Amino acid sequence: MTNHDHYIQGSDQNDGNEKQAEKESTIVEKIQQLGQTNVPQMGQESKIHCLTIVGQIEGHIQLPPQNKTTKYEHVIPQIVAIEQNPNIEGLLVILNTVGGDVEAGLAIAEMLATISKPTVSIVLGGGHSIGVPIAVSCDHSFIVETATMTIHPVRLTGLVIGVPQTFEYLDKMQDRVINFVTKHSNISEEKFKELMFSKGNLTRDIGTNVVGKDAVQYGLIDEVGGVGQAMQKLNSMLEKTNEKQVLQ
Repeated sequence: MTNHDHYIQGSDQNDGNEKQAEKESTIVEKIQQLGQTNVPQMGQESKIHCLTIVGQIEGHIQLPPQNKTTKYEHVIPQIVAIEQNPNIEGLLVILNTVGGDVEAGLAIAEMLATISKPTVSIVLGGGHSIGVPIAVSCDHSFIVETATMTIHPVRLTGLVIGVPQTFEYLDKMQDRVINFVTKHSNISEEKFKELMFSKGNLTRDIGTNVVGKDAVQYGLIDEVGGVGQAMQKLNSMLEKTNEKQVLQ
């Protein structure tokens, strides 16, 4: 082998190392920016995309840098891309959120509810406040036994000018949340409002903290289960969808 051949071989290795480093850097950047990456399964790209909604849902107002947030301007383009990407056949939504911006949360929930592909959600840790509509927006929902969901009236934090217009605005926004949840789950409007306005369940506050099995019993969530059960359900939904397409 000549010196020239050694040079070419070394150059190819350097190019390969640079590409690998660039790929790893991109993955790290995705994790830092969006909190997720596409993980290949058994040597091939998965047909199921995982969307994580964690921390506090950030809407029109930027939260302090120390807050763990899910930014709606990151999530919304992802949902559009999932709908358009023919290689993605199903969506798994994982929630561990304290809630956050009501309008941003409802926007995410509406988008998930209108995706044409099979969707499954799973509540891990917590799916509180505006996380409730997001949890029920998918075709099928799971919650682990130890997870909790806090149901309470819509409220604003900080200084609020107590005028009738403010109350009417919050009341109408609350109706939007109630209508969405009752439409996309098996809980009745009466029961949901009862949980929302319950006194004494939450110390010094109004609302109810619902745990695992209770969420299923109330009809809010479909099943108690973890990641394995959620993946099995999503795969079975994909099989049924593929069967329908074959028959057509």
